[in-house]
Amino acid sequence: MRHTVRMAPSFHIGLLLLSLGYLCPHTNGVPMEKLAKSKLCADKECSYTISVAKAIDDFTAPDCRFINIKKGQTIYVYSKLVPVEGGGVFWSGSVYSERYVDQMGIIGYFPSNLVTELQVYKEGALEIPTTDMDFNCF
Repeated sequence: MRHTVRMAPSFHIGLLLLSLGYLCPHTNGVPMEKLAKSKLCADKECSYTISVAKAIDDFTAPDCRFINIKKGQTIYVYSKLVPVEGGGVFWSGSVYSERYVDQMGIIGYFPSNLVTELQVYKEGALEIPTTDMDFNCF
């Protein structure tokens, strides 16, 4: 005796929508306020490290655009936002520390006044307009 399991049409629609979400590379995440209109980078994709910095104080990320940093942590800097009038100066980077391995590889913004640059590899001399994708949360 053979039994057939029938699934509701809503299940199939849900499965289709879930599949599209994984297959569609154009998902934008959650839109957030832009922090700047442009950024300084070492290359067009902002993929080269501009410098290495050391955190001089702790910073707790207020939202998903930012990263947490701990005093003494090493940070690889990939871009420097060009400040808007009345706004703060933020850089983007990734932390590295043996104590905070769970944060390694996560790129986000942090206040530049909380770090000291230790070594500049390549000046961030290329000014590139920011896009909404620079500030979306995924």
